Amino acid sequence: MFNSLSLTESHFPSIHTNLSHLNPSHRSKIMWRNISQRLCSRIPITSLKLPPLTHTFKGYPTNTVSSEILSSKGMDFDSFSSNKQYPERNLFEMGHVKRFVSVAEAVVVTSSTDVDEEVVNGGDEVKKLLDEMGRQGKPQAAVKGWWRQKREKTGSNWNYMKLKRRQVKAETEAWEQAAKEYQELLSDMCEQKLAPNLPYMKSLFLGWFEPLCKRIDQDQELCRKGKLKAAYAPYFDLLPADKMAVITMHKIMGSIMTGGENGCARVVSASCSIGEAVEQEIRIHNFLEKTRTKKAAKGAKREENVSDISKEQEGLHKKVTNLMKKQKLQAVGRIVKGYDAAKPWSQPVKAQVGSHLIELLLQSAYIQPPANQSGGEMPPDIRPAFVHTFRTSTKEGHKTGRRYGVIECDPSVRKGLERASKHVVMPYMPMLIPPIKWTGYDKGAYLFLQSYLMRIHGAKQQREVLKSTPKENLQPVFDALDTLGNTKWRVNKRVLAVVDRIWSNGGRLAGLVDRHDIPLPEKPDTEDEEQLKKWKWKVKKVKKENRERHSQRCDVELKLTVARKMKDEAGFFYPHNLDFRGRAYPMHPHLNHLGSDLCRGILEFAEGRQLGSSGLRWLKIHLANLYAGGVDKLSLEGRIAFTESHLDDIFDSADRPLDGGRWWLNAEDPFQCLAVCINLAEALRSPSPETVVSYIPVHQDGSCNGLQHYAALGRDKLGASAVNLVEGERPADVYSGIAARVLDIVKRDAQLDIVSFPDAKHARLLINQVDRKLVKQTVMTSVYGVTYIGARDQIKRRLQERSNIDADDAELFGAACYAAKITLAALGEMFEGARNIMNWLGDCAKLIASENQPVRWTTPLGLPVVQPYRMYGRHLVSTSLQVLTLQRETEKVMVRRQRTAFPPNFVHSLDGSHMMMTAVACKRAGLNFAGVHDSYWTHACDVDKMNRILREKFVELYQTPILENLLESFQTSFPTVSFPPLPDRGDFDLSDVLESSYFFN
Repeated sequence: MFNSLSLTESHFPSIHTNLSHLNPSHRSKIMWRNISQRLCSRIPITSLKLPPLTHTFKGYPTNTVSSEILSSKGMDFDSFSSNKQYPERNLFEMGHVKRFVSVAEAVVVTSSTDVDEEVVNGGDEVKKLLDEMGRQGKPQAAVKGWWRQKREKTGSNWNYMKLKRRQVKAETEAWEQAAKEYQELLSDMCEQKLAPNLPYMKSLFLGWFEPLCKRIDQDQELCRKGKLKAAYAPYFDLLPADKMAVITMHKIMGSIMTGGENGCARVVSASCSIGEAVEQEIRIHNFLEKTRTKKAAKGAKREENVSDISKEQEGLHKKVTNLMKKQKLQAVGRIVKGYDAAKPWSQPVKAQVGSHLIELLLQSAYIQPPANQSGGEMPPDIRPAFVHTFRTSTKEGHKTGRRYGVIECDPSVRKGLERASKHVVMPYMPMLIPPIKWTGYDKGAYLFLQSYLMRIHGAKQQREVLKSTPKENLQPVFDALDTLGNTKWRVNKRVLAVVDRIWSNGGRLAGLVDRHDIPLPEKPDTEDEEQLKKWKWKVKKVKKENRERHSQRCDVELKLTVARKMKDEAGFFYPHNLDFRGRAYPMHPHLNHLGSDLCRGILEFAEGRQLGSSGLRWLKIHLANLYAGGVDKLSLEGRIAFTESHLDDIFDSADRPLDGGRWWLNAEDPFQCLAVCINLAEALRSPSPETVVSYIPVHQDGSCNGLQHYAALGRDKLGASAVNLVEGERPADVYSGIAARVLDIVKRDAQLDIVSFPDAKHARLLINQVDRKLVKQTVMTSVYGVTYIGARDQIKRRLQERSNIDADDAELFGAACYAAKITLAALGEMFEGARNIMNWLGDCAKLIASENQPVRWTTPLGLPVVQPYRMYGRHLVSTSLQVLTLQRETEKVMVRRQRTAFPPNFVHSLDGSHMMMTAVACKRAGLNFAGVHDSYWTHACDVDKMNRILREKFVELYQTPILENLLESFQTSFPTVSFPPLPDRGDFDLSDVLESSYFFN
């Protein structure tokens, strides 16, 4: 079988005569000899600098085509090696012939239609050029130019195919490679009779691997004999024991690292996670195993399975082969994803399989401290690496709580957790090639890993509605997700080097957590109950802080592990999908541009663009925005002036980030600030700054974006001016505006008599505490329906953070209650239009939920949304480990939650629509685009273009009758319900947004 780059008779119709009367083998020899002679005699081989077939890249075996292989295909090898001038560049070494050893490998190679069929086939162009060369005796300049273009395209194709092959291996062989590595390490240990020098966590994995494999294999044997009667038995023997062992170890460690339980993982979530990973690997494993031909199976390790390959499976393999010959990759992909006809596992099955694997791990995994810790002649202290125990969660103000099971790791294991990330398999890594285009609910993104358009978290109705929506209705959403997924990223190595240096020195800088725990306070030598009580509280506080540090350290390690793995890649991509409201998110969870300043500082665009005059200006503005501290509230010219007044600090930061003045560490987003310092210093030192290439994504952020959407919905002039929907000399700051209004009220109330107005004492306490920071979170979350209790708790936390306030907890609580009340009142005054729309949306949701129906609507881009808030029933699943309590949706909706969640969810669906509309328009305009909800990113030189596009799309979005359409859909779905009329709206002119410099800035 030849791959899509094989030279076939159809590619060179003019080179050979009619050979159909000959047998295939003889015909093939003559054809290839003729092609070889004609090409070698007419075209200098040096002009055909195609990449060799021998590939050497990480994670892949070297594949060289030998004369033995070629002979087996009935071809004359000697005729291809006849060019004595360039013996090392024969046609086979150019990669035109290749055998496939697996379907996974073939899928990669046969996908050249995704790249450029024209380059591969040549066709009529090759015929014409060969004829032209035959007539003229030598290649002309035009012919040389054609070959040069083809060579560039072909080189690009080969690079793409190499990356695609690596991507397929990463998705389909991650667990298998890990298992193979452990097997090889164990084999080396047996041969050399000594333990390899491995990192701590990897040595633990290695020690647990073999006994866990044996336990799984024993249970699988019982399944095969029908002696294991458990409900999970039919599912337990579908994957080799070594793969199941690796999945179990890595998933439990991953759950402990990311679960936020301080060295523990909840049994229910860990069981479901392991079960889901096993199910997914079974589907990949089954496809790759069952589609082998008998010939391929003879060389496999399990020869006894050859007889089990059915005619149906061979037929499937032939079908796949034919599709690959025709270069129908999408059809092959559908077969791969849809081949396993078995129904998806239910949640109880996943939980039972995962729970049993956890139980086997508990029985198999032990640790032994180093000899120097066991002490003298004492017997070795061998103890379980994990224990199963129970904890109780109690809500504030409640005496009793719920018990839940956890898997707790030994303290020595927990210490190694922070360095374990580099040894943990992460299936959903950034992709090396552009993601598959979205074409359906579960069709798109990764090549083999399960990918869903929406994260529904088990909401059945949302899944059914989405699946039943015609594809053409969802095409705008597909296009937007494809656009976001096709943005190419790379690691900023200079910033990563600085991060690594800080981290290796213990953290504590640029927002990185301290890598060391706080020592526990010593117990006082006293019998005084009061002092002992204070000591216990201090110990509790320190332990809580250490738990938080541990969780943050694990998070940093996971991010840095991904960065280090990807740093040498020329570029990578983030497949995106949606939450149920229609907001887009990268599917890779750790290192992505939605993350912290650390992530954003490490990432940059893989494609660079020259700054130009406008780009240099925006880079200076961007630096000021990242420095923040009030600088980001200046006018654009004021921000440029700030940057130009700190050029010495910028050069010093770029040249000596940790050995100089460290000015960049004062920024609110230090790592992003450092990245811009480096790029700006390079540009300003260049004799032609405008020609310097920049890879930095420059952000344009909305001004309290939720309130911007409410102001546009209500055509509210006052609200629009407060959130920069109209032009101003400098950006309006809604948080400062609300703080000023609150301070006025506080000052007035502080003058009143405490007897007649008890809140006067709270006003006097707050008179020097009211500022922008105190009210910011409450103003931000007002768009999301923050309640009085929520606002009170937010303000109380801000007050507790301050050291200049002399008050006990009771006084702080009272002051927070008072401040929350007046803050919400000030918001209601300034954003009356927004408050009216929020109330109307909530009233409609309450009427719908009272009919025991969830609130449903369709976004302007055609995405159907169903609020998932239903009452949950308890589904008990018995396992030998514990009784697992799984949540299951009931038919009863949560009326209150449906009502309170609808206003913010509806606005989120609108900001998601605006971002996706902008993304597609930017792509059409030739811009690179990335989006983080209400923050839009592009190259510095393209910011002006993006600004124009995002304003036009905002106006286009709100020129549609959004609220009228929503009310009409409600009335159509619930004809017997009497909905309230639409709220009154103002006379704000949407076209003013087009001229507003600070709408997004």
